[in-house]
Amino acid sequence: MLLAILIIGPIIGGLLSWLLGRIGKIWVRIWPLLFLLLDFVILIVTWISGSQSSVSYGRFGFYSELTVAWIPSLGVQVHLVLDGLSLLLTLLAVFLGIVVMTVSWAKRREHESFFYFNISLVLAGVIGTFLSVDLFLFFLFWELMLVPTYFLITGWGGEKRSAAGFKFFVFTQVSGLVMFVAILALYFIHGAQTGVYSFDLFALMETKLGGTASLLIMLGFIAAFVVKLPVVPFHSWLPDTYTEAPLEGTVILSGLLSKTAAYGLLRFVLPLFHESVVEIAPIAMALGVAGIIYGAVLAFGQKDIKRLIAYTSVSHLGFVFVGIFSLSQLAIQGAVLQMISHGVATSGLFITAAFIEERLATRNLDRMGGLFAVVPRLGGAGIVFALIALGVPGSGNFISEILIVVGTFKANVVIAILAATGLVFSVIYALHVIQKSFHGPLLADGSATDAEGAGAATDGTVAAALTDISLGQTLMALLMILVVFWIGIYPQPLFQAVSHFVQALQGGLS
Repeated sequence: MLLAILIIGPIIGGLLSWLLGRIGKIWVRIWPLLFLLLDFVILIVTWISGSQSSVSYGRFGFYSELTVAWIPSLGVQVHLVLDGLSLLLTLLAVFLGIVVMTVSWAKRREHESFFYFNISLVLAGVIGTFLSVDLFLFFLFWELMLVPTYFLITGWGGEKRSAAGFKFFVFTQVSGLVMFVAILALYFIHGAQTGVYSFDLFALMETKLGGTASLLIMLGFIAAFVVKLPVVPFHSWLPDTYTEAPLEGTVILSGLLSKTAAYGLLRFVLPLFHESVVEIAPIAMALGVAGIIYGAVLAFGQKDIKRLIAYTSVSHLGFVFVGIFSLSQLAIQGAVLQMISHGVATSGLFITAAFIEERLATRNLDRMGGLFAVVPRLGGAGIVFALIALGVPGSGNFISEILIVVGTFKANVVIAILAATGLVFSVIYALHVIQKSFHGPLLADGSATDAEGAGAATDGTVAAALTDISLGQTLMALLMILVVFWIGIYPQPLFQAVSHFVQALQGGLS
């Protein structure tokens, strides 16, 4: 029942915010936060006190499981499991949800109750995606994330929000429908072979697929995942969407929705199509490397700080794709760590960029500079998050990317060497951001212009008007930084949590 609460809780919080928001503005924000805190407590207690036990499906072990018949005539059931992989990713979703709720408190907006309802609905969809092992239910939650995210982008985004939201919707909807066709194909093949029609992952794992059928159905799944991760060249929706979405939407997109794609690869593609996965692994790793290098190079060329961070996300998630398809236990563990660390660190970068934009009324790097001297708490947080992005030793990004490169080296030396070049490129764009935003001349001398040609204000005028981030915002940034360095310095608890899943996965691939 606890697993159902993890999903239903955010929905209840969002509904209460939407329906009872007129009672008092403060409750609009408190209801969603209360239910997210409840989820956080449930997950932490489960992690500390629970153990992954063996179940009837053989090599997999779960902290908790819920199975309820839903549409028996079609073989659809509510089958939720909480193992090490889903535990860590659900914790990430709840943690970033709390961060999003906290950050949004400082800003007033129209239709606030509906805004929080959409955030809560997206989070419920993400959590449901991480817990579902019934493919019909998984697809339902996959689609549930889409509509409220579209509303967040088009309702509260930037000037070009309609075009960005439309592009996001088309890319994700079309690729999702391709995945659904693949799910149905697997469902009917399994039913024809066994006489039992089921969408359950562990039943479908017993399906015998021919080489061509396995490859085509697998590509149907991958079509949805490479778009949402995203993988080059299926990434073209990302820069515009990340840039135009409101801060809360950007954090959810970069920190969580991209992780649902990586989760889908690990949870469904590798166990269901292990022979075909081995066949396409070199091509997949090559695409991952292309994303690492392409994203880093384009990031360096951006003047819009939000767009720059969007391209760094393409680069870092390329490591995740390489790690998964290396089929190495070490690299897969590194990919999981990268998913967690990237989710927190990139969210921190986007939040920092939003704080800068609030103070300077621009995202143009040419109109920044010297911020550390004027707003040291904001500048300090931005510098640390940028250093995390370049993979400073001790951070989660560093240890995860090293694990991915070392693990991949055993599978493909060339791919590992090319992926390692991404570590060099990340240093260049991260130091570029630090120099342009936080060091150098104070704010600009008045000669710099933004994209529209408006001159920057003089240092004295702007500096006098700037205020540093609040104590609460500082503590939130510090907490996010501590989480990323905890992952890098002491990753053993995360390794232990996910090791059962990775070992089981490796057993199926070997």
